[in-house]
Formats: sequence, structure tokens, C-alpha cells
Amino acid sequence: MRIVLLSGGSGKRLWPLSNEIRSKIFLKLLPSEDGGKESMIQRVCRQLDEAGLLSSASIVAHESQVEIIQNHVGDKIPIIAEPHKRGTFTAVALAASYLHSKLPATLDETVCVIPADIFVESEFFDLLRQFPGVLSRSKSDLALLGTTPKRPSCQYGYIVPQQAGGTDSVPNDYYSISQFVEKPNEENAIRLINQNALWNCGVFAFSLSFMLSSLNSKGLPIGYDELLDRYEHLPEASFDVEVVEKTRQSVVIPYDKAWQDLGDWGVLPDYFGNSVIGLGEVSSDSIETHLVNELAHPVHVIGVSNIIVAASADGILVANKAKSNQIKKMLNSPQKPMYTEKRWGTYRILDRSKTEMETETLTKKVEMLPGKNTSYHLHRKRSETWTILSGTGEFMLDAVNYRIQTGDVLQIPAGAKHAIKAITPLEFIEIQIGTELVDEDIIRIATTWDEMMRYCNNKDL
Repeated sequence: MRIVLLSGGSGKRLWPLSNEIRSKIFLKLLPSEDGGKESMIQRVCRQLDEAGLLSSASIVAHESQVEIIQNHVGDKIPIIAEPHKRGTFTAVALAASYLHSKLPATLDETVCVIPADIFVESEFFDLLRQFPGVLSRSKSDLALLGTTPKRPSCQYGYIVPQQAGGTDSVPNDYYSISQFVEKPNEENAIRLINQNALWNCGVFAFSLSFMLSSLNSKGLPIGYDELLDRYEHLPEASFDVEVVEKTRQSVVIPYDKAWQDLGDWGVLPDYFGNSVIGLGEVSSDSIETHLVNELAHPVHVIGVSNIIVAASADGILVANKAKSNQIKKMLNSPQKPMYTEKRWGTYRILDRSKTEMETETLTKKVEMLPGKNTSYHLHRKRSETWTILSGTGEFMLDAVNYRIQTGDVLQIPAGAKHAIKAITPLEFIEIQIGTELVDEDIIRIATTWDEMMRYCNNKDL
């Protein structure tokens, strides 16, 4: 069996901590086993590892999230990078073509797709092992996982099984599916629950051959490289609409233990383990109030109950938990993230300005992890000045390697090839000056330090 983790989301409901790149699965807010904090994607990967399933897992994510995923879970899990966001159907299609073309997986192998933000207990992952057997015994094309509703909710889709009146003849570890209902109103949700409907967990499984046949039927290529070439022109499509609702031979496996969607400030704080994360305090008479502060300035909350206070470099939110989702409507224009995680560490934007001569200046504080390095790259439209604040490392400039330490100032002209590696934890201030300071102004030449050293020694670059 192959596991495919779907990573996505716009990050709006958990603003200001989350954004287009650092979506909710990357927020280190959940208690970890070592007493620290872990992110949702770290938690699910740890649980997959404990269940012996991580070695068969892959992650599908937009290419802008590849480095932050590597920052959280390392580089041992294959990451299937989407060049454009095109919905869950195309993400699953790309994963299927990758498994078929690049690994390769056998056509009869079961592919199990789960969202990377799923919050469940460890026994859930043992349940995933039932999918191949259920697909075989039921002779179904598709198997889903449904959890018992805890209340009438308009936030989830519902799966209605064919079990009314005990007429379903299949064993009770799975049921044939009668109907799918997407996010009903409360009245219909009550009616569905009375029909023993289950919440759709977004977890499903199928044989690889089934998904490849689905691609063929839609006139899409099954080869990974060919599908990537057409990706920009593919329509946005939901897997539920394109596949689930059109598949007649489908079953659902009921799951009645803990399952939770931690997608907003109304629910997530209950899983923090305490009321304060970061600098600040919440007074004892502030009942069910939580504070998450990523800033270097303390925040104090006094005498206010049932609110979330979240502060980061992107902004500050103070909201009643029950109404915190309204932030989605208030974030109308795209905002460039002020805090970004990369595979080698993090950076925070301190200042951004533009002169009357149209020259732009951007100032960052960069923190690198020991043993990590940036790519060997160049920029056409900007020069950079780096001031080392703390730590030691190596710096490569146009195929010449230098040792660096606290207090060094590094000048990088536009067009110069450069890279940096941290020997100890490394902090520096980066000042960019140019006519167009955009992320796209980069030409990457090499990724690993060993590769760069070979180029440096041979003067190939």
C-alpha cells in the first residue's frame, strides 16, 4: 500500500500565524512527546512512522511549500511538487502518475490518500491497513473512511451508508454507499445523522489502475512528465466531484474514535496543552482565552474570556473564538509573508522600502540551522550585503570558498554566484538593494554543498 499525504490550504482561518506558504499544518503549536511543540505534519509523519507506514508515504504540495516541508520532516519522504494549485483531483492524479512512472508501483497496489492536517490518535493508522482487504472483498473501486458525527455540523460532507433497516448484507466493517451530501444546513445534518450518516474524513483508497483509468477516461496522460507539462492548463477540480460522486462501486469504513479538524481558532487552542505560547500572560479570570505570540514583545490579556489573541510578524488578531472565522472575509488582498521557513532555517522581513528613484530595499533577519546550506545561486536584479550576527560557517562566492564568523560583512554583487553553509547556528542580517526585489529573481545552480565544493575545486562555475 502507498500513502499519499495531501498538503494544501490558503492559511486564512489561522491568520496571522498561517499564510499562503506556511499553512496550518506547519504551525508548531501541538505538544510533542519530548515536551516541546510539533506541527500537524510532523505529528502525522511521526504517527505514520510508528505504524510502519512512513517508508511508503509521499507528500503532494505546491512547489512553494517544498522547502518548508523539508524543514519540518526532512528529505526522506518524496515530495511531489505541483507547479500550480489545481485542486484535490489534479493533486491525486499527479501522485498517481508519479507512483506509476517514477517508483514504479504495481497497477494493483492500493493507494491511500489522507490530508496532512488530519488529527487522530495512533490507532487510526492501523485502520488504514484494512483498505486493501476491503477493496478486494467488496469488489469496489473506491473505499472511504467516515467518522461518527459528534453533532450536527455544516462544516463537513456526509456519507450515507446503505444500512437502513439492517438490509445491507455486507459485514459491518464496511458498508456500501447510498449518497454523498456536501456541507448541508443544520436541519439536513440532523436528518442525515438520523440516517446513520458519517462525516467524510477526506480519507480514501483505490487501486492505482483505477486512478490511471480515470485519467485515461478524461483524456489526461498517465505519465508523470507529460501530466506536469499540461498542469498549467488543467482546470481546478475536486476529487469528491470528479471521482467520489461518480463512482458507483464504493464503500465506507466507519471510524468511531477521536477525529478532529483543527482548522480554525475556535478549535485548535484546545489542543495547545496550555493557555499561552510565546511571551505574555493570560489572567486567571480570562476563561477559555488563549494567547499565541511569535513576536519579541510580550502580550498581556486581562479579564477577557473566550478569545484568541494571535500575534506574528504578519499581524495581530484579537477575536471571539466563535467568530474568528470571519477573518477569511477580511483578508481580501494577498499579503506577502513576513516570516518564511526554508529547508535550511527561517527568515523574517524587518523592513521594506522604495526610493524616489524606484530603487527597492529589503532587510531580513536570517537564522540557519547547523549543517544546513542554501543553494548555489545568483540574482540578476539585486545586490546583497550580509552582516554575520552570530555563529560560524562557510561562504562561497564565484567558486571561491571562505570561512565566516561573527562580525563579518559579505558583499554580493548582482550576478555573482553565491551560497552559505552554517557550521554552528548562524544568524545574519541580509540587505537587498535592487530595481525589482521578487522571489522569482533567482537562478539556482546547485543544491548540495558537496556538489558546490566539486564545482569550486574544478572552477566549473
